[in-house]
Amino acid sequence: MKLSRLLLLILAIAFIPFAANAQQTSQPETNPVSNTVRSSVERASKNMVAAADEMPADKYSFHPTPAQMSFGKLVTHMIGSNYGLCSKISGVPAPTQDKPSETDPKDKLVASLKASFDFCSQSLAKVDDSNLGEQLTVFGDHKISRAAAMIALTNDFADHYSMAATYLRLNGFLPPTAAQPHKE
Repeated sequence: MKLSRLLLLILAIAFIPFAANAQQTSQPETNPVSNTVRSSVERASKNMVAAADEMPADKYSFHPTPAQMSFGKLVTHMIGSNYGLCSKISGVPAPTQDKPSETDPKDKLVASLKASFDFCSQSLAKVDDSNLGEQLTVFGDHKISRAAAMIALTNDFADHYSMAATYLRLNGFLPPTAAQPHKE
């Protein structure tokens, strides 16, 4: 009888961490939208900066058709979008800087793209879900909710990365998300 009680006690103690973890994971997340956007910024930064870095400098003028923007223009568009939307969402003014040109050297464009993602990460760090319905003025005088601006930002990431990935593939390069991880 004592052995069975001792065994039950040992099993109960062994399962306490699992029970505590189950209780923690069942708690609702405090800021699910803001946290998801921050996670998306981190992922997009890694992939888009890697894509811009992967494209050779002499291919920054490449565009598949005359109607499409060049790869360099895509990078400058991403930079502007990051600064514009992250500034509006966070209420933090974007830094004043010279607007990059699609004809700037690759290293300058890649550094500017990285800086725009760093700005997004820093400016969105304290954003929470308490005012998702607040109206923001974006793209001239267009009014949208903070939640809609956050969705627009993450949609831009998907749109911009898909274009970059296509441009890379059309030039014989694998986009970062398709590359095989290094084996050690």
